[in-house]
Amino acid sequence: MPSLRMLPTRQRRARTELFDPKTFLASAGIGRTVNSCRPKGAIFSQGERADAVFYIQEGRVRLSVLSKHGKEATIGLLGPGDFLGEGCLASTQPIRLATATAITDCSILKITKKEMMRTLHEQHQLSDLFVAYLIERHNHTQADLVDQLFNSSEKRLARALLILSRFGKDDKPETVIPQISQETLAEMVGTTRSRVNFFMNKFRKLGFIKYNGGLQVNSSLLGVVLHE
Repeated sequence: MPSLRMLPTRQRRARTELFDPKTFLASAGIGRTVNSCRPKGAIFSQGERADAVFYIQEGRVRLSVLSKHGKEATIGLLGPGDFLGEGCLASTQPIRLATATAITDCSILKITKKEMMRTLHEQHQLSDLFVAYLIERHNHTQADLVDQLFNSSEKRLARALLILSRFGKDDKPETVIPQISQETLAEMVGTTRSRVNFFMNKFRKLGFIKYNGGLQVNSSLLGVVLHE
């Protein structure tokens, strides 16, 4: 199949207009495969060759890193609509710097680096979507850093729970998956499990969260984050 650069301008414009990034990210195709992953299944591991980008269609994924001394830390929990392993697109990252593990049953689209690079160059709809995602992820990372530097562990936990419940993205609170342990929350917040347990009990007594077949986060928890 000829590349878009080799096609006449009219054909190139028509093919570009027919491209739908949502369809591209929802289905298999050339250089793209959809894989199912069970809980605790590895999507990729730290130190492996970085040769593909992943897109979460369904489910939740945990990103973690392992130090040289064997200490593991959770650096992110991602869900539907998030990309994984996008660092492989940079020439300076030939290997994975983190491990991605499924927390729930997942549907993951694997896109080869070659196919992702080609499509980003030829289809501005996808490149616009991808750039917007990277900027949002960058802003989120900066907010995490500020949170760690200036906020108390109680505020950091409240913010983490709101993010996990996808607060602001839906009209009603979402049930946080029950597989997220207090140990994982402690790693994300940068505190101890006992402190997480203390604050979780406090939030429950105040009505900010409740357990109902999972952990439901109420919008009132935002007051903990905003309180000076």
